[in-house]
Amino acid sequence: METSNYFEFFSPVKINSGDQALSTLNYELEQLHVSRPLILTNQTLDELNILDLLLSSITKIEINPRQIIKTIPNQATLEIVKKASQRYRELGCDGIIALGGEAIIDTAKGVNLIISEKVDDLTKLTGIETAHGDMQPFIVIPTTSGTGSEAALSAVISDQKSKNSLEFISSKLMPDLAVIDPKMTFTLPPRLTASTGVDALVHAVEAYTGLQTNPLSDAYAIAALKLIGKNLEPLVNDVNNKNYRVAMNNAALMAGIAFSNSHAGIIHAVGDACEKISEVSHGDALAVLLPHGMFYNLKFEYCRNSYQDILLALEDTEKFVNTKAEDRALMAVDSVVGILSELRFLAGIPVRLEEIGVKRSDFDRIVDKAMHNSALLNSAGQVKREDIESILEAAF
Repeated sequence: METSNYFEFFSPVKINSGDQALSTLNYELEQLHVSRPLILTNQTLDELNILDLLLSSITKIEINPRQIIKTIPNQATLEIVKKASQRYRELGCDGIIALGGEAIIDTAKGVNLIISEKVDDLTKLTGIETAHGDMQPFIVIPTTSGTGSEAALSAVISDQKSKNSLEFISSKLMPDLAVIDPKMTFTLPPRLTASTGVDALVHAVEAYTGLQTNPLSDAYAIAALKLIGKNLEPLVNDVNNKNYRVAMNNAALMAGIAFSNSHAGIIHAVGDACEKISEVSHGDALAVLLPHGMFYNLKFEYCRNSYQDILLALEDTEKFVNTKAEDRALMAVDSVVGILSELRFLAGIPVRLEEIGVKRSDFDRIVDKAMHNSALLNSAGQVKREDIESILEAAF
C-alpha cells in the first residue's frame, strides 16, 4: 500500500516550552497587541492555584476579575460558548487566553469563531473551513500532557438540546501561541498523568500509521514516541520531576501536531464511539483499545513496516537489532503492551472495556457510530463492521 507523494502540513502555532515559559507572557501579549484578554478556565484550576500562577505572570496589564470565567465545564457546550462570547463583547476584550485542558481550549476556539465571524449562532459554522474572518489573538496554556489541543485545528462542542456533538475544523482555529510550562501540570496525579500520556501515545502511533502520513508529520510522531518511551513511566512514578514533565509536555504537543496533519485511524474511531455511546473517559477507552487496534493492523504490510519504526522509537537499539525483521512489528505491539502493563501497575489504568463501563449490549451502537467516523478513511484496508466487532470483543 502506497501513500500519495503530495501532502499538506500546517503548524503556525508559536511554541514557548520549558521551565519559566510563563515568564514570556508579558512580552507575548504586547506582541499580539492584547491589553484586555478574556481568560477561560475552571474552578478546579482556580482551587489548585494554577490560575494564580498565570495571573502572577501577567504584570504589565491589569486584569479585571470579570475578564476571568472559571465555570467552563468538562465538555465544551454551545451554552458556555455563547455566555463567554457575550462577556467578551460586553467587556470589549481583545484576545483570549485558554488555561486548561481540551474542553476549555475547545470552548475558547468556539468563542473565537463567534467573535471573529460576527455571528450569534455557532451551529452555522460547523464543518470544515467555514471561518473566513480575521481571528482574535489566542493563547493556550495547557494543564494536561495528552490531547495536543494547543496545536490542533479542530474543536468539538456539544449541543445539549439535540445531544449532538458539533465538529469544527479550520486552520483558523489554531492558537497564535502555546505556552508549555511544566509547573502548570505538576498537579496532575499519577492516574491522570498516565491516562493523558497514553492519549499522546495513541496520537503518535496513529499519526505515524495513517494513510495521510507525510515526512513532516512522521518526524513529529517519531520524536514524540521517543520521548514517550523514555519518560512516560518515569513521570508516572515521579509526577513532580520537572525534566520528565517537560519531556511529556513536548511529546503531547508534537504528537498533537503530527495527529492534526496526518489524522486519526481505527483506534480513535472506536474509542470516540465508546466515549459517546457508553459515556466513558476518552483516555481510558484509548488505553484499552490501543494494543487491540495495533494487533488488528498487523495484517497490513503498510502498518507492519511502520510498526518496525515504532519499535525502534520506543525501545533501545539493541532490542531492535536483536529482533528478527519479520518479528519487529509484533514486538512493537508487545512494547506498547509492556508500557500499558507498567502503567496499570503504577497508576491503575484500565485494560478491559468491561472495566470502564462499556457493555456488550452497547456494541451494535458503538459499531454504528464508529463506522460513520471519518477517521476510518485514514485506516489501512477497508474497515468493515466485523473488524470493529473483533476489536471490541478482544478488548472486552
